[in-house]
Amino acid sequence: MATLTGKVALVTGASRGIGRATALALSKAGAAVYLAADGTREELSAAAAECRAHNAFARAEFGMFDLADAADVQRMVDAALAIFGRVDILVNNAGIRIRHPFGDYAAAEFDQLVAVNVRAPFLASQAVVPSMRANGGGRIITVASQNGIVAAANSALYGLSKAALIYLTKAMALELAKDKIMVNAVSPGPIETEFTRARMEREPGHREARQARVPLGRWGRPEEVAQAILFLASTEATFVHGSNLVIDGGYVIH
Repeated sequence: MATLTGKVALVTGASRGIGRATALALSKAGAAVYLAADGTREELSAAAAECRAHNAFARAEFGMFDLADAADVQRMVDAALAIFGRVDILVNNAGIRIRHPFGDYAAAEFDQLVAVNVRAPFLASQAVVPSMRANGGGRIITVASQNGIVAAANSALYGLSKAALIYLTKAMALELAKDKIMVNAVSPGPIETEFTRARMEREPGHREARQARVPLGRWGRPEEVAQAILFLASTEATFVHGSNLVIDGGYVIH
C-alpha cells in the first residue's frame, strides 16, 4: 500500500470531483494536503474536513484562488509553502470546459480557457520546482483528458488545452529528471462527477451515448482516477516518468 507520510501535496480544483477524491486519497496515505480551488469556502472547508476525518495525523488546509489570474497561481503556491514549508507533490487538476462549435468561440473564451487549463498548471509547476529541488525531488501530476488524444465535437478548445498538457508533461519530465522531479499525467475518460451529471440532466441520452463507447460498459468514478494519481505520487512508481496514464475503460482504443 502506498504511503506518503511526511509528504506535502498541493491539489488544485480540490473542492469537488476528481480533485476532492485525490486530496482524500493522498491524505489517507499520510500526506499533508493543501486544497486549492475557486469554489465556495463551504465546499473547500468540507473537503478539508473530510481529509482530516480520515487521517487525524495528517493536516489538511485550504485556500481559494482564481487560477485564471497568474498572480493568484503564485499566491497559491506561496500559501502552501508558508503553511507547510515545502511541496513534495503537485496535482494540477483544476480546469474548465467551454463547449461550442469551432466557429463560435470568442477570443475571450480562448484566453480564459487557456489561462486556467494550460497557463495555471505551467506556472504552478514552475513555482513548486525550487521547493522540490531543495528537498531532493518531488512529483508533478497533471490531469489531462482523453480529449487531448481523440477529437470530440464542440470541444476544440478543451481538447487543445489537454493535448498541450500532455506535451507539457513530457517536456517537464525531460528537463526535471536531473532534479529527481518525476512528472506524469493522467487522462480520464467518461468520469461521473458533479460537472458531468449536470450535463446528463441537460442532455438526455448523453450518459448512454458516452457509455456505449466504453468497452467496459460504464462510466468511471473520481476515486478510480484518484487511485492512479496516488500511485504516481508514491514510491510505487519510481520508474514511471513522462507518461500519460489513460483512465477511460478502453474508450480511446477504438
